[in-house]
Amino acid sequence: MAFSFSLPAFVHPQLQHVVAKMSVFDRIVFYVVHLVDRFDLWHRLPVLLGLAYLGLRRHLHQQYNLLHVGKVNGKKYDTEEFTYRTADGTCNHPVDHLVGSQGTFFGRNMPPSTSSYGLLEPHPVTVATKLFERRKYADCGCQFNMIACAWVQFMIHDWNDHMEDTKQVELRAPQDVATRCPLKSFKFLKTKKLPTGSPDLKFGHLNSRTPWWDGSVIYGNNEEGMVRVRTFKDGKLSVSGDGLLEHDDKGIPISGDVRNHWAGYSLLQALFVKEHNAICAMLKEQYPEFDDEKLYRHARLITSAVIAKIHTIDFSIEIVKTDTVKAGTRVNWIPMREMIGKEGEKNLSKIGMEQMLVSMGHQSSGAATLWNYPSWMRNLVPHDIDGDDRPDLVDMAALDIYRDRERGIPRYNEFRRNLLMVPISKWEDLTDDEEVIDALQEVYGDDTEKLDLQVGLHAEKKIKGFAISETAFNIFLLIASRRLEADRFFTTDFNSRTYTEKGFEWVNKTETLKDVIDRHFPEMTAKYMRCTSAFSLWSSDPDPKHYLPLYLRPAT
Repeated sequence: MAFSFSLPAFVHPQLQHVVAKMSVFDRIVFYVVHLVDRFDLWHRLPVLLGLAYLGLRRHLHQQYNLLHVGKVNGKKYDTEEFTYRTADGTCNHPVDHLVGSQGTFFGRNMPPSTSSYGLLEPHPVTVATKLFERRKYADCGCQFNMIACAWVQFMIHDWNDHMEDTKQVELRAPQDVATRCPLKSFKFLKTKKLPTGSPDLKFGHLNSRTPWWDGSVIYGNNEEGMVRVRTFKDGKLSVSGDGLLEHDDKGIPISGDVRNHWAGYSLLQALFVKEHNAICAMLKEQYPEFDDEKLYRHARLITSAVIAKIHTIDFSIEIVKTDTVKAGTRVNWIPMREMIGKEGEKNLSKIGMEQMLVSMGHQSSGAATLWNYPSWMRNLVPHDIDGDDRPDLVDMAALDIYRDRERGIPRYNEFRRNLLMVPISKWEDLTDDEEVIDALQEVYGDDTEKLDLQVGLHAEKKIKGFAISETAFNIFLLIASRRLEADRFFTTDFNSRTYTEKGFEWVNKTETLKDVIDRHFPEMTAKYMRCTSAFSLWSSDPDPKHYLPLYLRPAT
């Protein structure tokens, strides 16, 4: 006799069709998670119970929000033959040599949008101008500094970049907002869309980068990029005499990824080049028999693991600063226009690495909220993959909205339903800010289904201690874990045999970005860094000491 039961009354009507397709076990898990969600409880629970909730939600996301795109065309390979990270990301997955390599399809967290709204409905420039245009600068207080801001780009450029088509698109500002727009029109290339050969997800997009935590942001995404950054002596990478990146004849940094670069981003690249080279020196001393290639391969493994560890247990804790999440994951600023592209590289050289780090550490980053989009990013010179300036300026705020729609990313309500989260039915469900409600009404009318994802993420009322929305956090929680779990160099091959005994020790002893900075600039950190994390405002107080074990603490 089959076991079945009707859906409880508290299940949101718009989620019932999804739940009906689940296994009995997953339904029970969903009921627990959904009930907690309906009462907005999880972040108010004691740490241990909140952690249990996150574990259950993560289980659901792993079951229903990890979709493979395209056919699996790779083959099994001998992992003993490839005990290192390859230049193009092949041979990272335990059983398929092509998964996650450069030029493969992006996976998805949900099916493409089923929305009937057009790419220009409402117009992206209208959305950008009426909801993103900076009115008055709002910062993150002590929680997040400009190093953290640069870190976000540092990570994204390590993971993904949609391959572009050759066809151009032009966006023209509608008349009602044209006078407020820095650009009356701008052009950009379409995202390349290709058939996958799969009956489920018929079309997909190719990744120009490698999605692994493999340090490709400094090592490159293919053989050509790797050769460009290496010295081929003692395993080391190229670096200038002042410790910053070297530059080519056109003034473009020599690094693994140079697209849309600015001084803060280049600074982090240079810092981890120093880390790589320091690891090479340590390995050469400990293992004098290692040649250049072996030193390079091991140093890349170790440096990549350090970067992944910092993101997981340092950056992640700062962006959502609560004990529950911690348990789950464990100078005045220079005008930004002067820090972008080639001019930024020149100014960074004048300022120097240490002074730039101190400056960024003491400057709070902008808050992720409406009406706070940096003005200089709405009149921006973009770069191509080689770091050269493109001829057309772009409005990044409007382009972000267009890209989400173009790439089939669901709008806010559909996105939440796909994450098994309660959708909104009126603007008051999203926020209690009357000014925001009026602005959303002006742009979208009463149609909450039309709300763009990024607008919703910025408008959503945040949980105490969160620098991002809860909706964004749920994807963050899933993908950070997935990126580790799918990579054999963080699972089956995360051991002293693969990393060397001293290399494995280096990874295990490095906990935070502060550890890395302190290793290279101990006098600077002692003098200027008062806080616990290098991602916090450096002048802020360190985190208070807790005498109660983490898992036994009440909600923060």
